Amino acid sequence: MLVLMFLCTIIQLLRVSVLEKNVFLVEIWAVVRIFRDYSEISLKVDDSKGVMDFEKIFGRCGVVHVEVGSGKGAFLLSEAKEKTGEDFLGIEWARRYYRYAVDRIGRWGLKNVRLVRADVADFIARHIGDNSVDCFHIYFPDPWPKKRHHKRRFFSVSNLQQMIRCLKCGGAIQISTDYAEYFDQIKQIVSSESRLDETEFVRPLGAEDGELVGTNYERKYIKDGRDIYTIAAKKIT
Repeated sequence: MLVLMFLCTIIQLLRVSVLEKNVFLVEIWAVVRIFRDYSEISLKVDDSKGVMDFEKIFGRCGVVHVEVGSGKGAFLLSEAKEKTGEDFLGIEWARRYYRYAVDRIGRWGLKNVRLVRADVADFIARHIGDNSVDCFHIYFPDPWPKKRHHKRRFFSVSNLQQMIRCLKCGGAIQISTDYAEYFDQIKQIVSSESRLDETEFVRPLGAEDGELVGTNYERKYIKDGRDIYTIAAKKIT
């Protein structure tokens, strides 16, 4: 706490705008804050042996959204607050982001969100059942820009086939990225899949003016002057 007070004092002495000071304070708070684990929100992989039963997990049968790489939970929070009749599962591998998101969702007391820390591709393949998801949300996945690392990219033919298996008929996949080369690859993979039809990208409710998605990453990229690319596809068979 003393360290936080010292840093705040230094910030006040800096010749920067009020907005920049506030952003810096938020980042400091994210580092020093203690994250609380909400057991009603955080799922353990061990608890999900076999296929997940969304009706049991959420206590009802309804629309199910799955976010691939939920980060700090900005999308989950904004959507779940407005769509209380729908359910949301966020999958995140980075431990710090996962803990941040659980704490964030828990503080809001949202009952229609669950989070799990797991490798996304493996979790979808082993724990999400056929025809059980209404929409996959993939916002700013790691582009792994170096060519030798392209094999690490989440969006691939095999992972797309798994998501199609999980989608209900009429279900959708929504994707955004700031990386043009990765976007071209995604479009090529989507267009080659006969079970999908490209459809209109639906802006999440948390997207503000000038935004397409409304996540922390997008806001950073827009500030950096990067272009944002989106695509959406619907399962037709």
